Amino acid sequence: MERAYFRHASGQLVSTLCRRYGIQHLEAVEDAVQVALLKAVETWPDGEPNDPTAWLYRVSHRALLDELRTGNRRRRLLAELPPQLPPERFGEPFDVRLEGELRDDLLRMLFVCCDPDLPVASQIAIALKTLCGFGVREIALRLFVAETAVYKRLSRARAHLRDSPRDDLDLEARRPVVLRVLHQLFTEGHLSTQAPGLRHDLCDEAIRLAQLLAEHSIGARPDTFALLALMHLHRARMDSRTDEAGDLLLLEEQDRTLWDAAHIQTGLAFLAQSAEGDAFSRYHAEAGIAAEHCLAPSFEATRWDRIIACYDQLEQVAPSPLHRLHRAVAVAAARGPQAGLEALEGDIPPAWLEGSYLWAAVLADLHRRCGDPSRAQRFRDTALELAPSEAARKALGRRLG
Repeated sequence: MERAYFRHASGQLVSTLCRRYGIQHLEAVEDAVQVALLKAVETWPDGEPNDPTAWLYRVSHRALLDELRTGNRRRRLLAELPPQLPPERFGEPFDVRLEGELRDDLLRMLFVCCDPDLPVASQIAIALKTLCGFGVREIALRLFVAETAVYKRLSRARAHLRDSPRDDLDLEARRPVVLRVLHQLFTEGHLSTQAPGLRHDLCDEAIRLAQLLAEHSIGARPDTFALLALMHLHRARMDSRTDEAGDLLLLEEQDRTLWDAAHIQTGLAFLAQSAEGDAFSRYHAEAGIAAEHCLAPSFEATRWDRIIACYDQLEQVAPSPLHRLHRAVAVAAARGPQAGLEALEGDIPPAWLEGSYLWAAVLADLHRRCGDPSRAQRFRDTALELAPSEAARKALGRRLG
């Protein structure tokens, strides 16, 4: 059984069991699911069950009940449980406590984890860890923080969700963070920090959840459609982003005949749908950048000035030194490496960006192209040292010479 299956099943099981027994039992649910996954790893090599997901649900359900029916949790559990439990079958329709009847357990739990009383970074961390199967290191890399900070955020988020369960959720207030979590999930698949290459399964799961959200009244908004456009346009190029050996290919190295026309058309359709009304989000700008790449017949024919304009719009709605760094790359492609360096003049990066491989890689490339080998080499060494994976390190090595 592939690791991707266990990753998806873990989030689904946690979501279903928390929906049934309450978010206040999140830690017990996570432990029970881990028990089931470990038993699967130990026993399935001798023969997988006919219905693996149902098997995992039964084992984790029994482990959870064993935990909840012992010690000082017994009385509280008995008082909270309904008089008659529904059948022990995975996928049975349990009582839904979220208004609007969201159809998917995992999507429901995303809304539960995205509690506005928690810091946004903690909301993202608990959702990515509990429901999307991210490891602590993956979360730390995505949030540009230390792993110790992630552990603290997870602990505090679990305590908050345990001590303040709610029946009525303000879905509209939580929706922006749900979109951000889905964006992070897709990003991890698009450029995995852990896997040797790309993670198509994570990208497809992010698209599936975003599609579910878009089909619901609470999620049918321009920014949701723009996020779906962004996902499909990036997904279209994934099959061309690695060579036969599995090494990452740079944009200028990719075979554009391998780009998926269906994903491109779907992405452009969602982008057009996102333009209805006056709303404009960061996803609109990012999807516009992705669309320009997909529509360019070649790397040399890319309309870089339009991409720069999209980055200018992105800076207005979501200012970030990381966006300004990427804008400098586009400026260098359009007007030369010296112009790219000038675009970064006076822009002092925060510690989290200056200590990342992205900042070092861009400066190494620009100084190399400007004929300053000593500076280029210094930044190149830093970029290669900080690269999050071997695949990224190889791609940087080719790019930076």
